[in-house]
Amino acid sequence: MNSEFIGRLKAILRHYDLSASSFADQIEVPRSSVSHLLNGRNRPSLDFVMKVVQTFPEVNIYWLLNGKGNFPSTLVENEKHPTTKKNSPSTSDSEHKKVEKIIIFYEDGTFETYHPKK
Repeated sequence: MNSEFIGRLKAILRHYDLSASSFADQIEVPRSSVSHLLNGRNRPSLDFVMKVVQTFPEVNIYWLLNGKGNFPSTLVENEKHPTTKKNSPSTSDSEHKKVEKIIIFYEDGTFETYHPKK
């Protein structure tokens, strides 16, 4: 998992054209933390991951952690182009969709899951 995470972290640095030092400064972690992660000495903490996704909304947390999903996030990409059809579903489309669950992530790294009544 660590080498795949390192690859995804490097992809973020390339995408934003950032050095490891400037990336660390932006997410407000010690520069040595990023260096240790990139060199495979340390594994990312939940705090580190949360700082990345909070600072860079285009980074999908599931993509960062396990490579599933897209980077940059297609949700954020669609928000940049509000005229795309996916962002404006017709009334009939939304009437057939049911919410399965809602997950809220807090800044302290905790989360809550809600399941709507059926």
